[in-house]
Amino acid sequence: MPREPFLPMLRELARCYQAFEAYSGAHVRNMGLTPSQFDIVATLGNTPGMSFKELGEKTLITKGTLTGVVDRLEAQRLVRRSASAEDGRSMIVSLTPAGARLFDRAFVAHLDHLRQALGDLAPAQLQRIESALRGLREAFEAAPGAEPSTTRGGRRKARRTGEQE
Repeated sequence: MPREPFLPMLRELARCYQAFEAYSGAHVRNMGLTPSQFDIVATLGNTPGMSFKELGEKTLITKGTLTGVVDRLEAQRLVRRSASAEDGRSMIVSLTPAGARLFDRAFVAHLDHLRQALGDLAPAQLQRIESALRGLREAFEAAPGAEPSTTRGGRRKARRTGEQE
């Protein structure tokens, strides 16, 4: 069977994602959060809150996992749920004052951590990488048999399997 020319690129993409997850996840866990908890806190930071639907669209967390992560953050008094003023059937998730303080501390610390790995890349290089990744995502989304895109605000929901919360 002939070797497909895209296999080395896919292998490097997977290795890049694994390296990012290891680097980012270790720092997040050192702050006492799981990657999913950090994703929710970071997404809710500087917002008045959002519905579960919006939160699911803007994070990398699947719907089935989202409720459990919010439950655990609520038990830690970092988020609260309240009825939506616009739709009584919908719940709004927002940061509590303690959650907002955590966001202020953790988000800045995590940006500093990421800057240690990415800060030496030139703006033009970052732009080329972003463009290449966007092109790759668009190729997958346009491929025959692709599921409808759930891209919102430049982020696509990803299924996480087997992740401990």
